[in-house]
Amino acid sequence: MRFLVASLFIVLLCTNLLAQDTPIGTIGFYNLENLFDTEDDPEINDEEYLPTGEREWTEERYQSKLENMSRVIADMAFGPDIVGLCEVENRKVIEDLIQTDHLKLKRYQIVHFNSPDARGIDVALIYKQGRFTPFDVRSIRFKDPADKDFRTRDILWVKGLFNGDTLHVAVNHWPSRRGGKEDKRLIAAEILRKAVDSVQNINPEAKIVLMGDFNDDPSNKSVKKVLMADNKEKKLENGMLYNASGDTFKDGLGTLFYRGAWNLFDQIIISQSLLKGQATNYYYIPNSFKVFAGEYMRETKGQNQGAPFRTFSYGVYQNGFSDHYPSIIFIGTK
Repeated sequence: MRFLVASLFIVLLCTNLLAQDTPIGTIGFYNLENLFDTEDDPEINDEEYLPTGEREWTEERYQSKLENMSRVIADMAFGPDIVGLCEVENRKVIEDLIQTDHLKLKRYQIVHFNSPDARGIDVALIYKQGRFTPFDVRSIRFKDPADKDFRTRDILWVKGLFNGDTLHVAVNHWPSRRGGKEDKRLIAAEILRKAVDSVQNINPEAKIVLMGDFNDDPSNKSVKKVLMADNKEKKLENGMLYNASGDTFKDGLGTLFYRGAWNLFDQIIISQSLLKGQATNYYYIPNSFKVFAGEYMRETKGQNQGAPFRTFSYGVYQNGFSDHYPSIIFIGTK
């Protein structure tokens, strides 16, 4: 499998980057796959993840999940400065996550809003105190005029100070492919594109990072056409976005393995103002987007060898990690 050497990527990547650029920061994203606590919340459908539920979600299993998720985050370039998260039940589980032994010394802070998703899963942002300072945060509600009862995750938009300059970060978890909801993802892309336009209309040089589980690949219409994100830097027109994930996807790599094929849903997309040739102050280090797949995070045998080692496999608890691998980019300075 292509991920057999992935656990070595940090060492090799840093060696290559230091020969050309000076990394000053890292930005990552991780779908934690159902990080639920063990308490019943009557406002959401969390019955599956209760001690008496289908998953027999005990305190022991919850603590093990926190340990596993925090280990991965800590191992991603020693803990990224900014990390987008999705599939978290509430603020409490994020607080528990950043207080684990792996993360508590990194002094992560939290940005989180409750979303209207029926299952109660939200997006969130954690960031290292002193490395990123939010000063404007908001949630952007998903609305489908033709289906007013449809509920999904909000988009989290965070504006803050990073390395002496303003950075906009948007964390996404678009509607799933279950039930063939492509139209919903197209709407999500339109909503996110409008948010980008509203920022760029005020400041065309604004630094913007869009991250998340888009439930679509870089080549899909929602990302490439509606969001206007492409990986061909020389062909980007005004207002278009650069998809840092695009080349990795073209190489056949992905963040999740489904029915014998890789998808790269967990993307990081940036404004052109973060490209090295155009950026001021700091920039995206070229080709630094990576899928992090440590050896301990992978299935080691069977037809899914190399795929993410999940908490549950076909309903059976196996004390794994997530059905997604996280993604990361490196930031350099002028």
